[in-house]
Amino acid sequence: QVQLVESGGGLVETGGSLKLSCTTSGIIFRIADMAWYRQAPGKQRELVARISSSGIRNYDDSVKGRFTISRDNARNTVYLQMNTLKPEDTAVYYCNTNRASCNYWGQGTQVTVSK
Repeated sequence: QVQLVESGGGLVETGGSLKLSCTTSGIIFRIADMAWYRQAPGKQRELVARISSSGIRNYDDSVKGRFTISRDNARNTVYLQMNTLKPEDTAVYYCNTNRASCNYWGQGTQVTVSK
């Protein structure tokens, strides 16, 4: 059974930082491509950052230079370091992976950036 469990969300002021974690089970993490998505109220879920099993990173333009995705294969965990946060970063953040053509999601963690 695949499980993705996010943590690290919270309330932060504009310009602040947060680090999200996603711990996984039920997958061979070291060969899994991992991603972070977010969904703001009234908006569609959007890709924030992706890291391949080989460590190649991709970012949405809106977070380039501010967010960093990383992974720790020994801990089966993927991270999202978020710096210089803006109110428009407010959303529920979801961890994602795909295995055997099935998409898996965590329960999400709320990030709120106050003005």
